[in-house]
Amino acid sequence: MPEKKELFCPQPGLNKDRHIYTVSQITQDIKLILENTFCEVWVEGEISNFRQYSSGHYYLSLKDKSALLQAVIFNRSAKEIKFKLEDGLKVICFGRVELYEPRGQYQLIIEKIEPKGIGSLQLALEQLKAKLEKEGLFAAEHKRPIPYLPGRIGVVTSLSGAAIKDILKVLDSRFRDIHITIYPVRVQGEEAKKEIAQAIEDFNRFNIDSAVNERIEVLIVGRGGGCIEDLWAFNEEIVARAIYNSRIPVISAVGHERDWTIADLVADVRAATPSVAAEMVIPKKEDLRDKVDGLFSDLKGAFLDMSSGLLDRIDDLARRLTLCAQHSMELNTRELASISKKLALLNPTALIQQHKLKIADLARQMGVRIGHFLKLRQAEFNGAIEKLESLSPLNILGRGYSITFKMPQGQVIKDVSLLKTGDTVKTRLHKGEILSKIMEVNKNGRDEI
Repeated sequence: MPEKKELFCPQPGLNKDRHIYTVSQITQDIKLILENTFCEVWVEGEISNFRQYSSGHYYLSLKDKSALLQAVIFNRSAKEIKFKLEDGLKVICFGRVELYEPRGQYQLIIEKIEPKGIGSLQLALEQLKAKLEKEGLFAAEHKRPIPYLPGRIGVVTSLSGAAIKDILKVLDSRFRDIHITIYPVRVQGEEAKKEIAQAIEDFNRFNIDSAVNERIEVLIVGRGGGCIEDLWAFNEEIVARAIYNSRIPVISAVGHERDWTIADLVADVRAATPSVAAEMVIPKKEDLRDKVDGLFSDLKGAFLDMSSGLLDRIDDLARRLTLCAQHSMELNTRELASISKKLALLNPTALIQQHKLKIADLARQMGVRIGHFLKLRQAEFNGAIEKLESLSPLNILGRGYSITFKMPQGQVIKDVSLLKTGDTVKTRLHKGEILSKIMEVNKNGRDEI
């Protein structure tokens, strides 16, 4: 920081030769003094009025108890900041003071910024931890178990690092028939986070498009040890979300003992080193043998315990089986008797005999009814005959009457006006007919012929 200097300003009126400045001149002189005096400065203060624009520039104010300093961080410097800037954060900034002539305002151009009392990477790590924990990425209920003795293992790491050698050495010493797929990536540097996240996504995409027996069952994601800067790719949000969204269980195997990365917190299981991750995936043959022996011993003991009561169990089952058989026999016998009765009722011979009797009875009833009907009709017929005979013209002729017909038409003569002299008539008597010729017609008297 430049030393504070007292400037001598002459009293008004002592110098009678006046020099008048333009606004631009005095502004330029102040700009020159400021920028030459404060070209490289470290400034400590508290952030306020923080604003971020779409251009990538940050605008803020630095303040202490008695003063306020406007500041700006241009996008090229803002990209290098690992932690989140926010109001109230105390920081130490490096940069230069510039004067903006059109407004006559000075501001601090910040080139580097770090939180006071804690490293920028550590602050960025704590901020991201808090954010992801709030979203539930570290929740225990999201953790999935690692499959026991997986047949296909995916590894995301660098081919040139010690991690892949340690993993392959452990796996080879335990089981040589395991299928291992290595996805080589950079594990430090600016591009590492993108490659690690892409590798995890590609493994999951491969599983979707593959048959069940070809899918990767577990992923080991990690690298060897190093400083926090070297391990920073595993503290990036893009890697954390790729692990969280993975449908394949993930073991984080970043080679450091004390500190945990964000990848460790999100992964389903955290291994202290890549070698430990390989040991978690594939147990030792001795451990497997012991486990098999233990299972066999447990089965043997269970069999012995079971055999001691097996005979009693068999006797009990036999007794229950006999009772069930007897009960079933009784039920079946009753059901058979019921069915036999139903079959007897439904026997076609019996049904035919029943229908024959019914038909005979119906025929008898029909004969009686028809005979009665015929007698009634015969009586009605005889009555009609008697009526007809009483009304018959023949009976009238029998009492001495006759019927005269005009010939040749055969028209019955009811009035003499129908006849004239010379007509031929036929007279029907009770017995026989007379053919006559009209000699005279008398219309007015009965006694004239």
